Amino acid sequence: MLNITKNSLNDKINLNRFKTVQFLHERKYAKRFNQFLIGASIFTLLFVLLPWTQNIRGNGFVTTIAPEHRPQTIHTAIAGRIEKWYVSEGQFVNKGDTILFISEIKEDYFDPNLVANTESQMKAKQLSETSYESKAKSLATQIVAIEREKTLKLEQARNKIEQSLYKVKSDSMDLEAVKTQLKIAQTQFKRSQDLNKEGLKPMTDVEDKRLKLQDAEAKIITQQNKLLSSKNDLINARVEINRITAEYADKVSKAESDRFTALSSQFDTEAQVNKLQNQVTNYKMRNELYYIKAPQSGFVNRALQSGIGETIKEGTPIVSIMPSKYAIAVETFIEPIDMPLIHKGEKVRIWFDGWPTIVFSGWPNTSYGTFGGEIVAIENFISTNGKYRVLIAQDPKDKPWPKELNIGSGAQTFALLNNVPIWYEIWRNLNGFPPDFYTPKQSNESKK
Repeated sequence: MLNITKNSLNDKINLNRFKTVQFLHERKYAKRFNQFLIGASIFTLLFVLLPWTQNIRGNGFVTTIAPEHRPQTIHTAIAGRIEKWYVSEGQFVNKGDTILFISEIKEDYFDPNLVANTESQMKAKQLSETSYESKAKSLATQIVAIEREKTLKLEQARNKIEQSLYKVKSDSMDLEAVKTQLKIAQTQFKRSQDLNKEGLKPMTDVEDKRLKLQDAEAKIITQQNKLLSSKNDLINARVEINRITAEYADKVSKAESDRFTALSSQFDTEAQVNKLQNQVTNYKMRNELYYIKAPQSGFVNRALQSGIGETIKEGTPIVSIMPSKYAIAVETFIEPIDMPLIHKGEKVRIWFDGWPTIVFSGWPNTSYGTFGGEIVAIENFISTNGKYRVLIAQDPKDKPWPKELNIGSGAQTFALLNNVPIWYEIWRNLNGFPPDFYTPKQSNESKK
């Protein structure tokens, strides 16, 4: 009550006669309450001065580090009809164990002896290829023989030309000798005539010289014919060389044409053999695809197809398998605003669904049931849920993760950032500011 007047109520009225006033004058808890308020204020002041570890929280699930260790779906590579199942759900299978057998549904592969028949065709083509190869070799040998014969024939023709040249020279010399004899005969005949006119020689001597002159004239004509015949033989020998060259060129060309035809047939047959060999390999591999086998050891999670006689297409999922050996990790997602604060190799605390935990995110050392992790991969492109994916592996320096964890179970994470006072963290959250940005020492050292 405010004391705004000089008239005192206590002087006029005795308030002690009221029980309420007596009770209020005798109360003791007001002092205790004041002491409590003072203590709470001191505690609050000390509390807001305590250190607080900033963190980035995320939600995710348990997965594996290596992609081949994650649950996988086995697909059929060819179309077919389900004939027999060899496994059941939950069963453990080793690598290479048969899971399912399917039969053929395409008419091009109905022949049970398809592989054997194709191999027979391939062998026949191989024999044909060998025949063409032998023919090509025989023609090559024949070409060599023709070339040798051509060389000998040309040598023989050149020898004949040389003989003709010598004969032409010999006949030319004989002709010159006959011409000389003719001149002598003419001179002797003229001298005999002159001596006969002078009466020194008889007419018989003149007639004798006349006969010798006529004989010399006949010889020169004969010798000229021989010379012309020798020259004609020389021309014929030279023509023979051209004929031999043309003849054997035609023979070589024909043999080479036959050889190239044989080689072309050989190469074409070789291509057909390779094609048939490829078909044989494809048919054998297709026969192996009728048996769908386990790519690695693991447990059969679920059969995605069922029944006997059901027709399936290429690429149809058949069964889901969980590998038996794997290294677990945690796949978590963070907000885009926190993406610049996450770095590879950064330490992260994790707690798993179904595992007893007491979490103090600001004081990670006082938390119970959390496990250490280390960031090993950060996705550079945003996921469909509007967040960035981060992969966390087990921290080798921290306690091991529980062996009872199953792939796909939930997990929550928080990455540790700077240490700040609690009052600063409260002020930051009230104002909606992001956590303090910092770069790990590893990044600074790598930049240097």
